[in-house]
Amino acid sequence: MRLHFLLVTAIAVTTPVMAQEAASAAGAEKPAVQDAGADQPVSLDRIRDGLKKPQELSLRNLDVKADFSVRVDEQRRIDALMSKLDFRSGPAPAGGLYGYEQQRRLFNPTDRPLQQPYAAYSGAEFTTVAIENLIAKYLGGHLLKVVASAERSRAEEQARAEVAEAVAAYCEGRSDREDILICSKN
Repeated sequence: MRLHFLLVTAIAVTTPVMAQEAASAAGAEKPAVQDAGADQPVSLDRIRDGLKKPQELSLRNLDVKADFSVRVDEQRRIDALMSKLDFRSGPAPAGGLYGYEQQRRLFNPTDRPLQQPYAAYSGAEFTTVAIENLIAKYLGGHLLKVVASAERSRAEEQARAEVAEAVAAYCEGRSDREDILICSKN
């Protein structure tokens, strides 16, 4: 069975190779330069003549209405979604209003103070977390930009110094360094 596969594969591979050799041999017999008007499907003279003629501006059929129209419905869809939202009541607590009410009734703050929302934080810890979040929100982006620009300028200075050292080493090894523009600048 493997021998049959090998034989079929060999026949399939050699057939295109033989066809390519026959095509290349047939192409070698044709002359390299053909007659200008002999077997070409287009005439270059006719194209040149057509390009020389002035184009006529046609303004006919201006009153014909289009066969199609385009209408964008996305704004209506967004307006319909936004009209269903109620922004007057403020943000909902975690778990929704019913979940908050259930939490309040099941776990009375007097009996179970550690099962209240934000009970993991003391007053000072809660204030610290709130201040850290405000600093991160309002100053974090600016601080990140300052640190990134400082890192970038340091990397640029290192690259300039490395290039200057490489140019100095190159110019030092050349006997015609006075004639080289980059070496005469140093």
